[in-house]
Amino acid sequence: MAEKDRLDRAVRDLIWNIVEIHSHLQEIHKTWAEMLGITEPQWLILMAIDELDHGRGVSGIAVANKLRIHPAFVTNQTKKLEQMELLARLISPEDARFLQISLTQKARTEMAKLSDKRQALNSTMLAGLDQESLDYLNKRLTSIAKNSQLAYQKLNLGLL
Repeated sequence: MAEKDRLDRAVRDLIWNIVEIHSHLQEIHKTWAEMLGITEPQWLILMAIDELDHGRGVSGIAVANKLRIHPAFVTNQTKKLEQMELLARLISPEDARFLQISLTQKARTEMAKLSDKRQALNSTMLAGLDQESLDYLNKRLTSIAKNSQLAYQKLNLGLL
C-alpha cells in the first residue's frame, strides 16, 4: 500500500473514531442530564460554566464560544436553569449590559452526587492510559482541533 493510501486510511480511521467517541459522549451527557432532570444541552451549559467560572461568574458569550453554539440559545437556556435554581445570573459590575453566570449551591450539590459515577466512567473510558499518555493525547487533539478550524476556514473561503 502506498504511503499516500496509508495516510488517507489513517485519517479516515481517526475521523470515524472521533465520530464514534462523540456519539458515546452524547449518550453519556444525556444520561447525566436525565439524572438531574434537565436536557443534554442544559447539562453541557452547566459543565461549561463549571469549567470556565473562576469565582467571578462567566459571560453567556464565553459559554456559547466554549460549546460552539449561538449566544441567544445560551441566554434562553440559562434563564430556564435559573428558574430551576441551578444557576445564578447577576449583572456584571464592570458592564451592566452583561450578566455573570455561576452555578448555585444546589447545582454544585447535585453535580457532586454524580461525582463517584463520573470518576468510575472516566476510569472505564480511559482504561490503559496513564497521565503521560493522556497529556500527550490531549496535546495532539488540541492541535488537530486548531488545525481543523483553520481547514474549515480555508474551505469556507474557497482556498482549499
